[in-house]
Amino acid sequence: MEAPQSTMTTQVMFREAEPELIPDTMACITQQSVVQITLSGPSLVFAIVAIIISIQILQPSLTCTLLALAPIPWIIHNDYLNFISLGPGGTPSTFLGYLKVTYLRLFALSDPYSPASFNEEIYPDTGYYQKSQTWLPKRFGPRPKIAGIAPQRQLDQPGCEKSYKLLRKTLENLAARHPEALRIGTSCFEKKGLALFARDPINATCRGEVCHVHHSDRSLHMNLHPDDAKVVLEMGWGERHPLARGGWMKAYVPREFVMVYAPRNRLELDGVCRIIEAAGFWVSGKQFKVEVDEELPAETHAQ
Repeated sequence: MEAPQSTMTTQVMFREAEPELIPDTMACITQQSVVQITLSGPSLVFAIVAIIISIQILQPSLTCTLLALAPIPWIIHNDYLNFISLGPGGTPSTFLGYLKVTYLRLFALSDPYSPASFNEEIYPDTGYYQKSQTWLPKRFGPRPKIAGIAPQRQLDQPGCEKSYKLLRKTLENLAARHPEALRIGTSCFEKKGLALFARDPINATCRGEVCHVHHSDRSLHMNLHPDDAKVVLEMGWGERHPLARGGWMKAYVPREFVMVYAPRNRLELDGVCRIIEAAGFWVSGKQFKVEVDEELPAETHAQ
């Protein structure tokens, strides 16, 4: 489809070199193997004795069944700890919340890097990058490791603290410059954290939410036009949310819901701002220039 002509052109220049590593005190979120079982000396002796007694008393088939089922409590325990270690999110950090997420895993996307297919008509019919003649460069290096559903978090390649604070200030100032169209609030999807909303959305999201940023790992979630989501995926800036498959799963997140990786430096922050421009276009129908505000406030309060 030929893109409509526009007089607005934006370019983002990136170095073809390894991003500058900025010292950061934020530790990466840790996850352990769900099949990890560690037995101390007494525990090992007890397990051996229990197996011998079971073989003598019970039928061999029953003993084999019990041995096969024995690791399950450890697997559930380790998996639950992994869920808790992701921190607070849209799902309560409780065992009932864990059971809900475990159920939703059955329907998670098998390939979060392939764009969604759309057969129905959508509006706008052309993505932001085509309409505004804006381009997005390729993100340097491999993708970070991502875990979880609700919450979904980035495990490594932590974002730069200064970039995170600049991003928050940029979103706040963007809403201040366009009070008739945008506002800042607490994320409707996450139930916490800073989020940008469209006051009069043209595409349904949670109360018009454009994007939100995670304080724990400094990544973002946002809603994007299918054309723009395809560009973001291909250029390595993010991936689809595991539940963003449409149908009845829209009760949890829209089909256009994408995770965008945490910016590791100032150059990557510029790229993330270009993606936020696309998200604002999809949700509000309007084009906004997202400029990074260089000066930090005296105090930055994390939500």
